[in-house]
Amino acid sequence: MKKSPETVADIEQGTRKSPPSPRKEASKPEASSPIEADLYPGTGTDDDSLPMALDGQDPHALSGARDNVLEVAIGREVRAFRKKLGITVSDLARATGLSLGMLSKIENGVTSASLTTLQRLSRALGVPVTALFRRFEEKRDAVFVRAGQGLVIERRGTRAGHQYQLLGFSGGNATGLVVEPYMITLTEKSDVFPLFQHSGLEFLYMLEGEVVYRHGDKLYSMLPGDSLFFDADAPHGPEELIKLPIRFLSIISYARERDE
Repeated sequence: MKKSPETVADIEQGTRKSPPSPRKEASKPEASSPIEADLYPGTGTDDDSLPMALDGQDPHALSGARDNVLEVAIGREVRAFRKKLGITVSDLARATGLSLGMLSKIENGVTSASLTTLQRLSRALGVPVTALFRRFEEKRDAVFVRAGQGLVIERRGTRAGHQYQLLGFSGGNATGLVVEPYMITLTEKSDVFPLFQHSGLEFLYMLEGEVVYRHGDKLYSMLPGDSLFFDADAPHGPEELIKLPIRFLSIISYARERDE
């Protein structure tokens, strides 16, 4: 006999109930707090409300520990592809035959989707099933540099006696964001040069010495422990070297140019 759409949706959500067992089962305790509700899903709160709450979570609370969890990786890809198409959760739910609650749980990585469900999603989003695993399979590197062993490189300020040590590099991931951390040292051989200008954002953290740093038409007197975060498209750089040697951490981030 052909199953109704409601029955198929119920199967996808795993909500079909098996016949009651003749043996009496121990009842779950009623949830008296949000914590107990998480421990005993379905007691005191609606399960579908859980994934909706995750959208506003502190990313450091869950994301960092769960970045490599398959469910979370798939959910992020589904959401990214959906938003790229400019469709709502309701639109995607109708196209796949999934309920809003199930789709919300998938996007928030709180449930495992069956292969059949992944096939429905891939067809509706117009991508191969393998594309939903991309973030999970993405290689995640780390760069460790011992003290004083950063790579000495030349940049525009090298001609003004500025010494640059590259402490790492990140730019091979799918985000398209390049991050370059530098240790910059200024000595008695260094000249002021307040005319650096490049795309992206820059963060400075003073470690040693004292410098007057220019950004646009503003000057900042910086001592150890001070920091400065700015749009690097405006002219910037050391305006006056007060106390030498000067050392500061510079972290530059910008969008990587994509090949057409």
